[in-house]
Amino acid sequence: MRDLDALFRSALADPSLPPATSVFWVHHGTRLAGAGVTYLNQYVLVRVGRAFGACAFEPGEIDPAVCAEASGGPLRDLLADGPLPLRLAALDAYLGQAAPHSEDPRAEQVVLPGGTPEERALARDAAVAGLVPEPDGRKIGLIGVVNPLVAAIHDRGGRCLPCDLNLRSTRWGDPVTPDMEEVLSEADAVVATGMTLGNGTFDRILERCRERDIPLVVYAQSGAAVARAFLGRGVSALSAEPFPFSQFSADPTVLYRYRNHGADRRGARTGGERG
Repeated sequence: MRDLDALFRSALADPSLPPATSVFWVHHGTRLAGAGVTYLNQYVLVRVGRAFGACAFEPGEIDPAVCAEASGGPLRDLLADGPLPLRLAALDAYLGQAAPHSEDPRAEQVVLPGGTPEERALARDAAVAGLVPEPDGRKIGLIGVVNPLVAAIHDRGGRCLPCDLNLRSTRWGDPVTPDMEEVLSEADAVVATGMTLGNGTFDRILERCRERDIPLVVYAQSGAAVARAFLGRGVSALSAEPFPFSQFSADPTVLYRYRNHGADRRGARTGGERG
């Protein structure tokens, strides 16, 4: 948690932290057509000013009663104490309010077309896969398995190395390992979900990608603004999708793609920097 801890300390040093206007909880299930699995996702969300911060969490990790207890309370309290996903959502809201994605000059806005859940998921995951530097013939570690993203990596010629704590196989029967270290040691590039920020594994992923000088792409609904803080500091590219997420609408929505322009075409940083 070294890198994240430093980010929390920086936020807590702000003497003018606002209140958390609202804190709420969403439980969302999705089963795409033809899929053999139903995704059950739970998110805790914090609103600060114009920004919503979000983080997914595992069942039982947060009691929904926290919403009533924390809404309207000091943001400082949420940042300083409590379950990591709640703290992460508060930090995400703070950073998103301070620097909205829509106003960030580094951000490329990608409009996801209106349509069915399947159509929108394919468009979203193709946009994420487009951030992976030249995947053709390379081993792409995928930490946090989303089947359309597996397909998008394959479609661009990459060999996907899927890792997930809850899934044992992809839609196509490819084995999914729960061993993150195995994937981090073998992959030529890594794509990780923002959920790694909320489950405490992000710092280790960042550390190994820096050590091996390989690209790290983050696709984040959880902690989209938090992940942005590491762009060029170990994160080579980011797909940031702040709340409300694409799966909650059939209309066109926007995600924001960021690239570290200090990286060369193969994804390694130029010069002597290692993030």
